[in-house]
Amino acid sequence: MRAVRLSVATAVATVAALTAVTGCTEKSDAKGGSGAIKVTATDDGCEVAKTEFPAGHVELAVENKGSRVTEVEILFPDDRIVSERENIGPGTRHTLTAEVKSGDYRIACIPGMKGKGHRQDVKVTGGKAAAKRDPRLDKAVADYRAYAQEQADATLPRVKTFTDAVRAGDLDAAKKAYAVSRIGWERTEPVAESFGNIDPKTDARADGLEEGQKWTGWHRLEKALWQDKKIGAEEKALATQLDKDLASWQQRVGKAEITPTSMANGAKELLDEVATGKVTGEEERYSHTDLVDFKGNVEGAEKAYDLLKPVASANDAALTKELDKQFAALDKLLATYRTDKNTDPDAYTFVSYDKVGKADRKELSDAVNALAEPLSKLAAAVVK
Repeated sequence: MRAVRLSVATAVATVAALTAVTGCTEKSDAKGGSGAIKVTATDDGCEVAKTEFPAGHVELAVENKGSRVTEVEILFPDDRIVSERENIGPGTRHTLTAEVKSGDYRIACIPGMKGKGHRQDVKVTGGKAAAKRDPRLDKAVADYRAYAQEQADATLPRVKTFTDAVRAGDLDAAKKAYAVSRIGWERTEPVAESFGNIDPKTDARADGLEEGQKWTGWHRLEKALWQDKKIGAEEKALATQLDKDLASWQQRVGKAEITPTSMANGAKELLDEVATGKVTGEEERYSHTDLVDFKGNVEGAEKAYDLLKPVASANDAALTKELDKQFAALDKLLATYRTDKNTDPDAYTFVSYDKVGKADRKELSDAVNALAEPLSKLAAAVVK
């Protein structure tokens, strides 16, 4: 999950900033509809008002009464994520809309966004699982699943170019291949994170490790390349481990639980990723390639939105008009930081993020916030 890469201090500061922009909307819609299930998150527990409810479209009205930023997840018994909402600040409320089939699940509240948190077992009842949905949404899910698989398939050879350079001890070649090796992952991160154990192995930062966890993956190698400026036996072994971990991700993508609401929620999660990691410069703190990740997150969010748009626009034309406007504005702003002169969508390069000043970072943050607020309503729009 993304939480393993986000320092709690940064999360609190970021959520405070986001709340200043979107807090009124979040608080006003957090009560949900009349059938919403109230979830109260505290530092010491996770209170779910109803532990048995019917299958179909489920709405959780989440309130964080704790002192820390929290995350709420709907989980399968094997810890795969059905849907989640991250970065719920202290004293704020959010609505999580999900499509859930009949069966046994857990609802988890994770204060500090680290570890397994506090869990409540719930049972979802009802004959044939979820309500019958619009065939256009079935197509959106199928197309998004194909997109996620394509991104995973394309990532492996890019990663091998990177890891081959690490194993060869070629510092310059490894640096050159690093950012592009991450694009497919960044575009489809919510799918990768739904498996739980892949993300901590491949994409954790040093300040996001669980107790006793060994630091592996991209960012461990990033530190070696840019800060330590050396490649030793350990780094070469970590490169091979990264290949193996990402091959596991590629093989599991086809088994991911994907629904229209998880696509919509995932799009919002990708914008949260930008707000809490890329805009702050936390994500790529050694290489400063944050804007490449930023672009990948936005592209992934826009892909999910485009696939859901036919239904969302029929249900809420004003919302999709606003989303079109804000995606276009953010895409245009990001383009001003590109330094490449070609049209290859997977070969873009951007200015080093340490060269982006405070005023420009605020402009990027404002554009992300302007998109995140209406995007938070997409899940509800596709299930009306």
